[in-house]
Amino acid sequence: MGKGEVVDVERGVVAEEALDDDASPIEEVWLTVPVTDDPSLPLPEPVLLLPHRAAHRHPDHSAGGLAAAGPPPRPPEFKAPALLGGGECSLNPGPFNMKEHVLVSIFANAGCAFSSGSAYAVMIVDIIRAFYRRSISFFPAWLLITTTQVLGYGWAGLMRKYVVEPAQMWWPGTLVQVSLFRALHGKGEEKEENTEGGGGGGMSQAKFFLIALACSFLWYAVPGYLFPTLTSVSWVCWIFSKSVTAQQLGSGMKGLGLGAFTLDWTAVSAFLYSPLISPFFATANILAGYVLLMYVIVPVSYWGLDLYNARRFPIFSSHLFTATGSTYDITAIVNDRFEIDMDGYHRMGRINMSTSFALSYGLGFATIAATVTHVALFHGKEIYRRFRASQRDKPDVHTRLMKSYRDVPSWWFYAMLALSMAVSLLLCTVLRSAPIANVCFKAYGYMSMSQAVSLLSDFKLGHYMKIPPKSMFLVQLVGTVVASTVNLVVAYWLLSSIPNICQDALLPADSPWTCPNDRVFFDASVIWGLVGPRRIFGPLGNYGALNWFFLAGAVGPSKTWIPMINLPVLIGATSYMPPATAVNYNSWLIIGIIFNFFVFRYRKLWWKRYNYILSAALDAGVAFMAVLLYFSLSTENRSISWWGTAGEHCPLASCPTAKGINLGADSVCPVVL
Repeated sequence: MGKGEVVDVERGVVAEEALDDDASPIEEVWLTVPVTDDPSLPLPEPVLLLPHRAAHRHPDHSAGGLAAAGPPPRPPEFKAPALLGGGECSLNPGPFNMKEHVLVSIFANAGCAFSSGSAYAVMIVDIIRAFYRRSISFFPAWLLITTTQVLGYGWAGLMRKYVVEPAQMWWPGTLVQVSLFRALHGKGEEKEENTEGGGGGGMSQAKFFLIALACSFLWYAVPGYLFPTLTSVSWVCWIFSKSVTAQQLGSGMKGLGLGAFTLDWTAVSAFLYSPLISPFFATANILAGYVLLMYVIVPVSYWGLDLYNARRFPIFSSHLFTATGSTYDITAIVNDRFEIDMDGYHRMGRINMSTSFALSYGLGFATIAATVTHVALFHGKEIYRRFRASQRDKPDVHTRLMKSYRDVPSWWFYAMLALSMAVSLLLCTVLRSAPIANVCFKAYGYMSMSQAVSLLSDFKLGHYMKIPPKSMFLVQLVGTVVASTVNLVVAYWLLSSIPNICQDALLPADSPWTCPNDRVFFDASVIWGLVGPRRIFGPLGNYGALNWFFLAGAVGPSKTWIPMINLPVLIGATSYMPPATAVNYNSWLIIGIIFNFFVFRYRKLWWKRYNYILSAALDAGVAFMAVLLYFSLSTENRSISWWGTAGEHCPLASCPTAKGINLGADSVCPVVL
């Protein structure tokens, strides 16, 4: 035991005295995470079955983990006969405890691909069937999805000691769930006295959560079904209904989003997750990067410089275009061998992108280089020191408490890494067509990093909540495999049952099945696989100058900058755009600044007690209502039609402004003379 630890033998609780060396160096962690543990809490194996049904009920919803972390059930104790031999075994040896609840949430989180909505490689199946109009059999697709999901386990195992155990390595997203679990299981202080600068009125965290959840649940029926226009309130378009320029400026989904906002929590948290969990310094950097791109670089490039013939195309779009401004027909340049048809390509001409899409690629190049430089300049010595001293540094209180549990053997992670890499190499050899091989490579490369980060985040949650590492590993693994299977089944079902899915030109204006993420993924398969970067960013393409962004990103980070400036975060702020749009960022930034600057600074007691609880309640309420709306109305094709269900009412925002561009009789866009 470390210094200052006190053991209550009768209760089996290990507690920590409030010593300075036991306090977390991160204020948000110190305000949220308990420094106690009860190793006697049972973790029976049947708990693994509980979230299995939850994974089937909402495999695609991004708030699956938080929905599973809702009000805990209180199942009665009961016995079941043993399958072998005499006697009976207990399927529920005691009350549903907090650690079981954490494992249920972790399983559900794995079941929705770690809060990303669905497994990343499902998009490969989507673009093959919905965009390229080809087929892929179920078993290779299942292997592809499962191996991409599991590949990150090995890297996570290698990095646990460096990003989970150190106190300085904190994960803001995990604090939401820590607060929620403590509130629902009565582990936090039930009431606080009203103090100056505090607030909260003494309401318990559990009561606050239930009220906020109910409000979120009921309200989402409005933007989610009754009044979808509230998802993007683009009032500038309403005032200037016949002005292309005004709608380009004011559209929250197809333009720069000037003045646009949303009253739909799903639009706020869709891409950057909850703004309530982002530290203010990160929010400030994202704000700076967003303003720089959307309100400086894009307007100057579009209206001022007409960069890359920008005015021939929409100002903000994820589509690919011909030189005449019409949408590029990719099927016209794909031959029977699923490779580029050069004759068709020469007939169609070079591929063009909207200004915002092209600049997003350029900033992405800069972010890659800036990240390497920033880490080397600001954290290189720290990483080296931490690597050398990881075995010698004094563990913090949470790490000491976790010593009570047996760790996961390293060979488990290495075995999974070797197996998944072997299968991935086999699949990349079999799926050899240029666009699909490229996105498979991209999926394996990206998911090996993304899943590792997600797994490490959940391990950090288990670290804070004192969950045995082996239980964490098993729940994550089973949840991941179940999720891969369910995601694929649901994808096949949707692709087969919804006419013209992902084809926004053929869908009704208010259809939700436009697949914005799949569209961008498809574009990437064309740019990097089918056509190839040489014909886009090289000497045979239009966007070779974007390669200079690599150099700018590499030399940008400098120790002479303002300390709060994190250049990779700043210039990578808009990496989700597209498919993310201006309205997603506008409201996210406003809410993030309000809660993590003003409330955190001037109402810290309220922030401590309710900030993360509110975030969890908003996510969970939306998740429950989304499932209810889908199964009660969407599957029965019950819909309403009025002005408030017809989108954001900015039809001219996607129009080109160059002279002489005629998109045909079916287009609402005027021809500029």
